Amino acid sequence: MDSRGSILLRAAEIASVDGLEGVTIGRLAVELGMSKSGVFSHFGAKEELQLSAVHTAADIFAREVVVAGGSVLDLSERWLDYSKRRVFPGGCFFVVTRSEFAARPGRVRDALMLFNLRWISLLERLCGDAQLAFEVDALLAAADRYAVLYDDDSAYERVRLALRARIAMPIGAEMAVATPNDNSIASHVSSTS
Repeated sequence: MDSRGSILLRAAEIASVDGLEGVTIGRLAVELGMSKSGVFSHFGAKEELQLSAVHTAADIFAREVVVAGGSVLDLSERWLDYSKRRVFPGGCFFVVTRSEFAARPGRVRDALMLFNLRWISLLERLCGDAQLAFEVDALLAAADRYAVLYDDDSAYERVRLALRARIAMPIGAEMAVATPNDNSIASHVSSTS
């Protein structure tokens, strides 16, 4: 791997833990044993470095999750495996960074948004339903954050089971819902205290 590739891989790894704001030219220089000017010469500005890290992470994600193709369950399995194996040490690069930049206008947010729109669009095409695609993405992200936060891989199996059940459910099928009568749980708790 060339020095630019090494810099970008390390930048994406750092961003998965500390966010893209945690990626600095100085930090990369120290961690990679390079001069600051050597790192800077590849990018020129922090924003260019961040954008390049997003593109690198997208390439890795595509290779790890998407390229082999398959059904929504196939992609979900590979996504969960990608997170569990800690391809990026902080879990999914995009789960971390899309939260970090969600409310910040600019080119980095635009690149993250474009990646996410393409991912959701792929899920919608595979699911045949925008709502189901949204739920699949949310479950995958939840598994990633839970596993990283609690250092507990059981989240992956729980999400696998939830995805299989949800995807098998006919679109538009109603599940049981809470009713006003369910507020009795509150009165039961208060009467036993």
